[in-house]
Amino acid sequence: MSAATGPTVEILPGVDAVPAETWDALAPPHDPMWGREVFVAMERGAIGPDGYAYAVVREAGRTLGVLPLAAVHGLRLDRIVGERERRMLAPVGRWCPGLLRVPMLFCGNFLGQGHVLGREPLPEPVAELLVRTVLTHARRHRLGTVVFKDFAPDELAPLRPALEAAGFFEVVSMPDTELALGYGSFEEYVAALPAKARRNVRSKVRKFAARDDLRIEVLADFVSLVPDMLELYGQVMARADQTLDVLDASFLRALHRPDGPEQRLVACFEGDRLVAFLLCLFRGDGAIGARIGLDYRLAHGAHLYHHVHYAAIELAIARGCRHIRFAQTAYEPKRELGCALVEQRYALTHVRPLPRAVLRRLLPAALGSALARTLAPRS
Repeated sequence: MSAATGPTVEILPGVDAVPAETWDALAPPHDPMWGREVFVAMERGAIGPDGYAYAVVREAGRTLGVLPLAAVHGLRLDRIVGERERRMLAPVGRWCPGLLRVPMLFCGNFLGQGHVLGREPLPEPVAELLVRTVLTHARRHRLGTVVFKDFAPDELAPLRPALEAAGFFEVVSMPDTELALGYGSFEEYVAALPAKARRNVRSKVRKFAARDDLRIEVLADFVSLVPDMLELYGQVMARADQTLDVLDASFLRALHRPDGPEQRLVACFEGDRLVAFLLCLFRGDGAIGARIGLDYRLAHGAHLYHHVHYAAIELAIARGCRHIRFAQTAYEPKRELGCALVEQRYALTHVRPLPRAVLRRLLPAALGSALARTLAPRS
């Protein structure tokens, strides 16, 4: 390949440097978390990363791919492992908390499923150039651990030879949950569920309808509720096994701007008090229940979790969506909703050989064990 027409990879400092028309042409058309507006909001918010960059692959004047990068200089290990691992790390956190903070570069989408944006998979030599450029960027910014986060196996396949040659190895990550739609109404969806799940949904809907103290609304304008949303979201995060990202007011307000993504808030009120919400985003014929908040004073007795999900499913059906995704938690109730698990994987390495060898030895078994415990049915 000549220097004039051969592939190049350039690291750009922010999403504003990637033309909107280029992004829209390359991004998944039905994944709401890949709308350019979401990345704009991420950069304006304070959800975890210390900085963002974008590896842009070009050849012969044409953009072949874009890989978002998110740098976290002090990732808290005790916030991204399961409960058992967190108890084991507790003495380290008390006596030497610095050991639990690691610099890490996330490749893909910090808040969603991983992709290299592109119309088609990158050819192997181009994928090799992209991986080398990412590792060079990590070393330059003292980010020892590099992770291609939450990629579906078929998304990793074109990159796998380049990743393996560069010392990356794969481990399982938490699966996404996706509900296929295509129903004419919510009742048609419920009728298609297995008998036990169908009875459970109808029973919960009937009991909720009989209450006069709770109501659900679908809101397009909810910026005034952001403080209440954060309080409820904080209750959920306080009970979460893993907290890689933590949404804040600046992110939610940036997401809610007029040029933000298409979105609705499924909100449950007790009188005038917000007691539950599910933030829903839309793109093409896809939807996602992106983040949830619950008042645990009422959550279990009133089945608030279930009812905001029912309302989100009904909303997605009414909008003609072909599927809706939910977060990587609470797998048992989502199975009852009819969701399928979407397999995802990490590809990761360390820029230095010794830490890389330690990660390769310890992480696959630890993450596999944590995943098995998370997915196991609970009595």
